[in-house]
Amino acid sequence: MLWGSAPVNPQEPLASLHPLREPGPISWWPLAPGWWLLIALTVLCVVGLGYALVKHYRANAYRRQGLAQLQTLRQQYLAEKDASQYVARTNALLKSVALRSYPRREVAASSGEKWLTFLNSRMNSTEQFQPGFVTAAYSKACPDMDMEQMHRAAQRWIRRHEAAR
Repeated sequence: MLWGSAPVNPQEPLASLHPLREPGPISWWPLAPGWWLLIALTVLCVVGLGYALVKHYRANAYRRQGLAQLQTLRQQYLAEKDASQYVARTNALLKSVALRSYPRREVAASSGEKWLTFLNSRMNSTEQFQPGFVTAAYSKACPDMDMEQMHRAAQRWIRRHEAAR
């Protein structure tokens, strides 16, 4: 008795089997559901990270503008050498930057020692504003003020102050 083309021999049952066929190559498409889930999660993470970075960049635009204005003030000071004007303009700049980060009632009414305490308490640095910073703007000469130190402190405050909002 014949099965297909191979003779049936009861002594050799394996001889009646057909040869094995090699399977075709495994296709990478369509993807398994796990890969689709991984792709979706990756896209979601990338979009979320991009959104957070754009939001952070936009939220800190006032810092970049403040630093640019501070640099302009410094260039004016180096050209004019008017220390009291430089201190007054820097003080006004710091006040406008602070108004972007803190409630108006907390910033607008601050002056003198209260303003100095406000600035120093919001800065994460060992370099702080000198006590003469708040009064130097109203005096003609600022002999005891270190303008370079004041500039560094203002720069550091604009960069690193803890925003309330």
